[in-house]
Amino acid sequence: MDFSIENKIDLDNNLDKHLKTRKLKNTIFHLLLLLTIAFSIIMLALLLLQVLSTGLKYLDWDFITSMPSRFPEKAGILSALVGSIWTIGLTALIALPLGVGTAIYLEEYINKKTLFNKILLINISNLSGVPSIVYGMLGLAVFVRLFEFERSILSGALTMALLILPTIIVSSQEAIKSVPNSLKEGSYALGMTKWQTITGVVLPYSLPGILTGSILAISRAMGEAAPLIMVGAAGFIGFLPDGPMDSFTVLPIQIYNWTSRPQAEFQNIAAAGIIVLMLLLLSANAVAIILRNKYQNRMD
Repeated sequence: MDFSIENKIDLDNNLDKHLKTRKLKNTIFHLLLLLTIAFSIIMLALLLLQVLSTGLKYLDWDFITSMPSRFPEKAGILSALVGSIWTIGLTALIALPLGVGTAIYLEEYINKKTLFNKILLINISNLSGVPSIVYGMLGLAVFVRLFEFERSILSGALTMALLILPTIIVSSQEAIKSVPNSLKEGSYALGMTKWQTITGVVLPYSLPGILTGSILAISRAMGEAAPLIMVGAAGFIGFLPDGPMDSFTVLPIQIYNWTSRPQAEFQNIAAAGIIVLMLLLLSANAVAIILRNKYQNRMD
């Protein structure tokens, strides 16, 4: 009996030591995470402060409405801004319907137990980690040369659509999975067809999640330069594109072009270009967030 009591005391002591060790490790891990987050936020704040302090004095209406120039005092960002709007707009029009449609097919129609479905899901997940330059090489081989779209806005938009498709598909799948089965069953019980259930129940309920993934995907596309360089986005365009088959440049490439110049004035207007890119990015995200919140409130 005494032996059992001693064993129990030893077990309790060991358990207390183990719990204290786990709590200590947990506290240390949390502190490391907090320090990492704080360091990242501080670095981001310093970077933004430097960009704003340098670029705000060069950011005016003439800078936005002027074409690029070899003279920094005359250089503007209009052609790159219009090119970015064209490219991102076409990318969204191509990628969003295709990505959401693929997610609906994978979640609502395909037999999930088949080998084809498993291979497809693995490939979609792997494509999310492919470097963007590889998509640029693919766009150059397929859209520029094979389909002969030349070095146009359409080639760039199709390439960027391929880049963001995996993100849209995966996020849309997760959003569709979150729809309760009871809602679907209730729709079927009322005599709705499968397509009517998808368009009337599944999509409205999952739309906030779909838009969240789409925001992240389009934000990534807006800041990419490497794929567009591969498909022929120019570093200098002195005219505005009139259609999807015209030559183009985008804000990241124009900013990179300015930062590669040795003159300090070009470094300063590059900071102003970064501010314009951030404003465009925040504006696009704001529109998507407003739409997401609108549908979320409607579902609530």
